[in-house]
Amino acid sequence: MSPAYRRGSNKAGSVIAIVADIMAFILGLWILMYLLDANRANDFVQFVHDAATWLAGWSHDLFTFDEQWARVVAGYGLAAVVYLFVGHAIASRVNRH
Repeated sequence: MSPAYRRGSNKAGSVIAIVADIMAFILGLWILMYLLDANRANDFVQFVHDAATWLAGWSHDLFTFDEQWARVVAGYGLAAVVYLFVGHAIASRVNRH
C-alpha cells in the first residue's frame, strides 16, 4: 500500500515529498555525472553541479577518503539519503494531521 501522501490525500504532504525527491535526484544526477566524467564546460552539467553543491553544502567534504570519487559519492550521497528520509518523514507527518 502506498503512503497517504502518494494517494493525494494532502497536497502539502505531496509537495514536500516531491521537493525531497527532486533534491535527491539532483544530487544523484551529479554523482552520476561526476563518475562518468561529464564535460564541466557544459551549461547543464555546470547547473547540476552548482545546485548539488548548494544542496550538499553541509555534507560536502564531510568524509576524507583518499579517492576523490569516494568523497563525492559519500558526501553527495549522504545528502540525498537525508533529504529523502527527512522529506518523506515530514510528508508522512503532515498527512497525519
